[in-house]
Amino acid sequence: MGEIVLPRRMFLWSMSLIYLAAFVSLYVQIPGLYGNDGLLPARWQLPYSGKTLDEQLLSSPTLLWLGPRLGLDTHTAMELLCLIGAALSLAAMLVEALRDSVVFFCLWALYLSMYQVGQVFLYFQWDNLLLETGFLCILVAPLTIIRGSRGVREHDRVTFWLTRWLLFRLMFASGVVKLTSRCPTWWGLTALTYHYETQCIPTPLAWFAHHLPVWWQKFSVVGTFVIEIAVPFLFFSPLRRLRLGSFYLQVLLQALIILSGNYNFFNLLTLALSLSLLDDQHVLFWLRRADTADNNKSRLWSWLCYLVELAVWSLIVFGSIICFDLKMDTAKNAISSRTAVTYHQFNQFLKTVTIPSIWIGVLSLTWEMITAMFRCACVSGFLKRFCGTVQWTVIAAAAAAMFTVSLVPYTYMEHDSHARLWPGVRRTYELVDRYQLVNSYGLFRRMTGVGGRPEVVIEGSHDGITWTEIEFMYKPGNLSAPPTVVTPHQPRLDWQMWFAALGPHTQAPWFTSLMYRLLQGKRDVIELIQTDVSQYPFHQQPPAYVRAHRYRYWFTQPKADGSYPQRWWRRVYDEEFYPTVHLGHTDLESMLNQYGLKDKSPPRPMSNRTIAQAVRWVRSQVRGVPAHILIWTLIACSATLCLLQGLLNRNKETPLTHEAETVNDHTGNSDDHKEEEDEEEHSEEEKDHVGDDEEGEEEEEEEEEEEEDDKGKDEIVQKEKF
Repeated sequence: MGEIVLPRRMFLWSMSLIYLAAFVSLYVQIPGLYGNDGLLPARWQLPYSGKTLDEQLLSSPTLLWLGPRLGLDTHTAMELLCLIGAALSLAAMLVEALRDSVVFFCLWALYLSMYQVGQVFLYFQWDNLLLETGFLCILVAPLTIIRGSRGVREHDRVTFWLTRWLLFRLMFASGVVKLTSRCPTWWGLTALTYHYETQCIPTPLAWFAHHLPVWWQKFSVVGTFVIEIAVPFLFFSPLRRLRLGSFYLQVLLQALIILSGNYNFFNLLTLALSLSLLDDQHVLFWLRRADTADNNKSRLWSWLCYLVELAVWSLIVFGSIICFDLKMDTAKNAISSRTAVTYHQFNQFLKTVTIPSIWIGVLSLTWEMITAMFRCACVSGFLKRFCGTVQWTVIAAAAAAMFTVSLVPYTYMEHDSHARLWPGVRRTYELVDRYQLVNSYGLFRRMTGVGGRPEVVIEGSHDGITWTEIEFMYKPGNLSAPPTVVTPHQPRLDWQMWFAALGPHTQAPWFTSLMYRLLQGKRDVIELIQTDVSQYPFHQQPPAYVRAHRYRYWFTQPKADGSYPQRWWRRVYDEEFYPTVHLGHTDLESMLNQYGLKDKSPPRPMSNRTIAQAVRWVRSQVRGVPAHILIWTLIACSATLCLLQGLLNRNKETPLTHEAETVNDHTGNSDDHKEEEDEEEHSEEEKDHVGDDEEGEEEEEEEEEEEEDDKGKDEIVQKEKF
């Protein structure tokens, strides 16, 4: 694999952007979710126990334990940590020197602090993935602040390889769990005929994708299986074009998901991890710049590589045709497909490839370590070589440890392989599990909403007779309202409403807290439903009664003449989800006590310290601004500034280019002049040998001048490359 300097820089910049989106998205929702009047106050997770700070951090690793020492309550401390995280990530986007190991450690620690008290609203797979990827950033990023250099390190390829291994685990597990779950829609290749309308928050394009022909939907499921199960093995291919092909297939899949659904920063994280499949040569190809690396491969070797690549892609296509019985139906101009393998056969395949896939990872990581070791050995200077060897030793040990511990969640999908792991590895995983260093993954294990999308609709009333529906900003409710586009923001209440609709309300205790806060008319909770409080139907006076019903939603169908309907959705009443309650209602009080949702202790009094006042001032400035608009504004401004910086740096390179050309001309003229002098000296030597000593001194001076010119030329060319 070629050099990875540019993909590594792109990865770190992308992670800064993702951290920015994650912190801002969470910050906007903190008062309604975790405030003193929120759904699940965070202060309940950090009760006073009389323990020392070290004991508190050991029991629950979160910086929020420092809040009381700063005179801040838990709610204000959470907002402060989110603001610090957003500011750090924004600065890292704009200043390359801040894409540093220390900065990424701070970002990881800040998000882990939020995760520890986030409860059900932060227990999503993309939160785990962000923490695991964020920890890898600590190893991948340079130590600029302390060491003072952003130069390429000999062990960068080892640390960057860990992101490729994480991408493999993520994609392979996501494909495998769809079949090991025995979900009939995945095995019947009909999952996408339900997915677009039953996903949590679809986009407007999901309506159009839902009405694509059924044969195309089934063929798309086949493509998903190929990209998620077969293609990830190409991540470790020694052939460059196979890795690039797998990269573009991952980008295609993630782009289609982004266009049809709102999955916050999850797909952006996957795209960032996919950058580990690139090299400098391909990035320079994107930038239309020539690669200065020498290509000394023989023509025979190139042809052999082409044949191997053709064989690999042919094998994948042939295997897809056999496993899914792909046939061309010329009568219908369609491609027919069905699953031609049984669950037992797939389970045997999984047992066969799980352990070999681990050994593939071992061999790939070992190769990167050996390559990095030889690079350290080739460094000139004893001190530099010694320091590089020490760094390589530490990084190689850390990479081997991360890889070994990750085998525990990776083998969850295959029981026999998991049982063969060394018990010491499992004990180590249990020790670090609280820090979310490695996790198991597998999205869309089972397809929900086969009989219609279940949706909970909350209603409020002042008299118990006339009821008004409470419409959410993002999730479906109003039949005429078009689906929204909110990526990379995650409205966490809307997401949990989607999960709550899949079962009884007793499986979602927080829902009782939501009904209680609506009866109280808490503004922070109302802003989770409608950022513009004036759009909330009970903004002037809280409802006296609330209740909830479950409906079944479907996308509307195009009209017979091909025109589009006026409504996006149609629905049918299903059942009562939550009974009618009011403040003081016996059932409501009993459920609040049962789920522990009553205030156990009074909140801390509001602090008047400067830090607390500054946090409240920032909150007053962003209140009422929709979160997705705020995030995109910050991203757009940051990207514009980065683009302007790139253009300015490019303009600064132009004078260096002209100067290098001038040096080239001067060097060429000096060479011609030297040749003429040599000819004259040669003719004079034939005539007589007078003044030999003087001519020898002149030749030495000319050679010194030539060496200085060449040295100047090399320095300018190096500056131009930089």
